[in-house]
Amino acid sequence: MAYTTINKSTDYFRTKLYTGNGSSRSITFDENTNMKPDFSWIKKRSASGDNLLFDAVRGVQKNLPSNSAGEEYTLSSGLTAFNTNGYSIGTDGDINANSTTYASWNWKANGQGSSNTAGSINTSYTSVNTTAGFSISKYTGTGSAATVGHGLGAVPKMFIIKDLTSSNDWQVYHNASGNNNKLHINNTNAATGTNNFATTTPTSSVFSISQGGQVNTSNSNYIALSFAEKIGYSKFGSYKGNGNADGAFIYTGFKPTFVMTKRSDNSTGGNWQLYDNKRLGYNSASRYVNPNLNNAEDGSSNNLMDIYSNGFKLRSANQNININNGSYIYMAFGQSLVGTNNVPCTAR
Repeated sequence: MAYTTINKSTDYFRTKLYTGNGSSRSITFDENTNMKPDFSWIKKRSASGDNLLFDAVRGVQKNLPSNSAGEEYTLSSGLTAFNTNGYSIGTDGDINANSTTYASWNWKANGQGSSNTAGSINTSYTSVNTTAGFSISKYTGTGSAATVGHGLGAVPKMFIIKDLTSSNDWQVYHNASGNNNKLHINNTNAATGTNNFATTTPTSSVFSISQGGQVNTSNSNYIALSFAEKIGYSKFGSYKGNGNADGAFIYTGFKPTFVMTKRSDNSTGGNWQLYDNKRLGYNSASRYVNPNLNNAEDGSSNNLMDIYSNGFKLRSANQNININNGSYIYMAFGQSLVGTNNVPCTAR
C-alpha cells in the first residue's frame, strides 16, 4: 500500500451545507478541527443562482462565477471574510436568501501568499499548500509566450485560468486531455486543440502559457488554480463510458467527498457535473449541480453515481456522465482511512 501525507482530509478540504436566513452571518464548518479556507465555491441548491467563486489571493468580495465568461466583479454582500473554521457571508440572494439551501466546497492554501519568481512571469501572489497539492496564483500577462510559477513542488495534473479583466472563457488544462487541448468550465465545449498552454506539459515548478488573449494578454490580470495529485486525498484522471446503468468503477484509492466530471470528446450532453457526499450523503440518491449553469440542484431520484470507500461507480447511461464510448475527465478529493505509518486503507 502507498504512503500518504494526508492523514486528515478535513484539514485541507471541506464541504459545507447551510440554509440561508437573509442576514449577514458566519458559516462554521461541522468537523472538530479548524481549517481557514482560501478558496470557496458556493452554489445555491434549491433555486437557480450563479456558482460563486472567491479566494484569498484576489480578496474577499471579489467574485468569479464559474458559469460565466464574465470578468471579476465586486459582490459586497457576498463572501465577506475567510474565518478560522469557516467564512462570513452577506445578504446577496445567490449566497444567503432566506430559507434557501446552499452547498459550498472549500480548499486551504496559505492566505494571500507572496510572489513566485520561478517562471518568466513573476506572480503578484502565489498562495500554496504543498502538502495538499493546491495553489492559487495571480499574474499579469505580457503578451509573449511565458511560464508561471505554481509553487506546488510537484507536477500539476490540472490547472484552471481565468482572465479577471475581460470576458474570456475559463481555461482548463487536464493531464488526461493533453497539453494541446483546453476545456471551459463555463460551457459544454469538448476538449479542443489550442496553443494556450504552449503545447507544453507543466513541470514541478511552472506551467506554460502562450501569447493567447485568454491566458496572456499584455497588462491583463489572471488567476490560476493549480492541483497536484496526492495519494489518499486527490485524483485527476479519465474514464470511458459504457452507456449502461451498471457503469464503470473508477478507482481513486480513497473515499471521494467531492467528484467533478466532464465529457471531453463531445459538446452534446457535455455539462460539468459536481457531486459530493454531503447532499443526502448515501448511495442510490446522488444529487449534482452543474458548474457551467446557474440552474438549481438536480433533485430527481435518478441515481447517477455511487461513492464507495475506494472510488466511485457510474449508475446511469446519462450522456453527461456515462454515454457508450464517451470520454470523460474527472477531479476527485476525499479521505482514505489511515492506518499504521500513514498507510491508506480502503475499507473498515
